[in-house]
Amino acid sequence: MTFCPKTVREQFPALQQQIKGSPVCFFDGPGGSQVPQSVLDAMTNYLGRYNSNLGGSFFSSHKTVELMEQARQHAQALLNAPSEQNIVFGANMTSLTFLLSRAISRNWQAGDEIIVTALDHYSNVSSWQQAAQDKGAVVHQARINEDDCTLDYEHLLSLITPKTRLVALSYASNTTGSLVDVKPIIEAAHQVGAQVYLDAVHFVPHRLVDVQALGCDFLACSAYKFFGPHLGIAYVAPKWLHSLDPYKVEPATNEGPGRFETGTQSFEALAGLVAAIRYMAQFSSPELSLRQRLVHSFEQCQAHEMELSRYFLDKLAQHSDITLYGISDKNRIHERTPTFALRFKEAMPSDIAQVLGTHNICVWHGHFYALGLCRQLRLLDRGGVLRIGFMHYNTRDEVDSLFDALQPFLIR
Repeated sequence: MTFCPKTVREQFPALQQQIKGSPVCFFDGPGGSQVPQSVLDAMTNYLGRYNSNLGGSFFSSHKTVELMEQARQHAQALLNAPSEQNIVFGANMTSLTFLLSRAISRNWQAGDEIIVTALDHYSNVSSWQQAAQDKGAVVHQARINEDDCTLDYEHLLSLITPKTRLVALSYASNTTGSLVDVKPIIEAAHQVGAQVYLDAVHFVPHRLVDVQALGCDFLACSAYKFFGPHLGIAYVAPKWLHSLDPYKVEPATNEGPGRFETGTQSFEALAGLVAAIRYMAQFSSPELSLRQRLVHSFEQCQAHEMELSRYFLDKLAQHSDITLYGISDKNRIHERTPTFALRFKEAMPSDIAQVLGTHNICVWHGHFYALGLCRQLRLLDRGGVLRIGFMHYNTRDEVDSLFDALQPFLIR
């Protein structure tokens, strides 16, 4: 099957509904995507037939063990991890990051230096700030370039010294859509012996990750951002899988990724993850490997999202009273995701979001936990921004509906 917006949309129950007799437009994807029927079916099928824990001598426990292995293998293909043993599951990216930060920071000492960025969601900032505070380490925050809301690479690289123990940064901004060229940062960090922790939550729904090509030490994402259930996924590089000392209960396994997985996992969410990754791989030949299918499928979805972004930017350019915080040049469309941060001259983001909501147009407003970004842009105390986020299930017609609903806020 090749990518077709119509057949894609037919797979999502949420996109078929009407509220008060009118269709709905979901532009809230950066806060959580909609879910295809196949994911819902997988989760209810597991819960309804096989709900069990690991390690039993009966059929439903055997099924759960198989599901756990299958979920790791699918996540391995999605991230191109060396092995399924490098995949760790948890409640969400934030919880996993706080958990991993405890193990990663165990041997930090006073005077060690940690680098975070102003572009990041604070799940990848506060966790390291608090770990550093516990150890007396120093935290530096790299700036953004205010003209296009991209990461200031020169500033970040200048912060890396022999004292640097960890660099934590986002692969893509959940607010402005800015992509980050992380490879040279990873290389610079490794030259001084520092680890790199990547937040790929906003990246994974739009671009395909390759942790082996990146050479990162850790990477985390959330399945509910890419058409799945609420579930956190972390990649731990082979070097750190057994050398880190995680906080865990004594009888829990000390082998493989289970060392980092506290308590009973959400097995129904793992069933949903498998289905979500299969959904993302569907736009290719079934004869290929899962990773190859993902490569081909992502290429098609990305092409649609980039076309949609160009269309949106063309319409946005017609309104000088709307400020876009982020890359606006269509020739640089490959440097961003289809996520747009806006402010209007004569209305607050919250007021616009409320009115759009009456039109069944779903958007978010505020700071989106990107506190450093909004502070540097001097927007934190001004209501933040209105965020418009497209997924591959969105259409040009929906963009037209958005601008029709925005007319009362535009200067004529």
